[in-house]
Amino acid sequence: MFKFIVRRLLQTIPVLIGVSILVFSLMHLIPGDPAVIMSGESAPEEQVENMRERLGLNDPLHVQYFNYVSNAVQGDLGSSIRSGRDVTDEIGGRFWVTVELAIYSTILSIFLGLIAGIVSATRQYSFADTALMIVALFGVSMPNFWLGLMLIQWFAIGIDLPSWVPFLEDTAWFKPSGWGELSQVILPVITLGTSGAAIIARMTRSSMLEVINQDYIRTARAKGVKERVVVYRHALKNALIPVVTVVGLQFGALLGGTVLTETVFAINGMGKLIIDSIQARDFPIVQGTILVVALLFVLVNMLVDIAYRFLNKRIDLE
Repeated sequence: MFKFIVRRLLQTIPVLIGVSILVFSLMHLIPGDPAVIMSGESAPEEQVENMRERLGLNDPLHVQYFNYVSNAVQGDLGSSIRSGRDVTDEIGGRFWVTVELAIYSTILSIFLGLIAGIVSATRQYSFADTALMIVALFGVSMPNFWLGLMLIQWFAIGIDLPSWVPFLEDTAWFKPSGWGELSQVILPVITLGTSGAAIIARMTRSSMLEVINQDYIRTARAKGVKERVVVYRHALKNALIPVVTVVGLQFGALLGGTVLTETVFAINGMGKLIIDSIQARDFPIVQGTILVVALLFVLVNMLVDIAYRFLNKRIDLE
């Protein structure tokens, strides 16, 4: 196990180098001069040139990249062009917001997805199976930003309902923006968790159907083992490996893919930070944020691989 962890950590080095090169190159292809943005559109050329020299933008690209990497290895991701604050401080203020949003959404996805997948698999071709898979199809197909806007309209702003439903005449139960209070958390978590729950439900169903027809399941039933024990202890445990893979990929994607949801709900997370920084040509913030997201994604994948070993002792990580 220790050798596997060390090997996977070493494998993150070329991944991060590749990500840093790609992001560094793309950011410098975007039109706009950070020195002009910082100095102001009406600033004299001499002031702009001094700002460009101070930021190191006059150096060749390979020199700028080398300086960036050498500083990043020492934990210095540079300073924000807009605010002048350290990039680590800027990211640190938004990091836990995005992580919390991703964790809560993943928990909701797992809870709903596993229940729906197990019910569909154990009641194959029934009305419940068909209905749940239709709902899952809608969940996969529905854009997150559209669902977020609909939830805000229905449950934050409120909708006009007939007079014969007085107990629902005021549906503005939640706050449409911000983060921290329970009334601010529920809607964005539902928005992000819905599509993940749909994917997990479909994967759980297909995986359970493969396992539930195996000989050892029929043997357990023939021995008189209770159906609940057969489903949850024998079938589900062996069907979880592909589900865990999907959960890991979903969680990693949420860490870097909450941009639209954070924008819709005005949540100050890393996704919104990236968008704001791209618009302001704040190269250090964008590069630092994407590096952090890439590192977290790699670490999540490593944890998923380790989870395989606990689910199936026959899997050799070495």
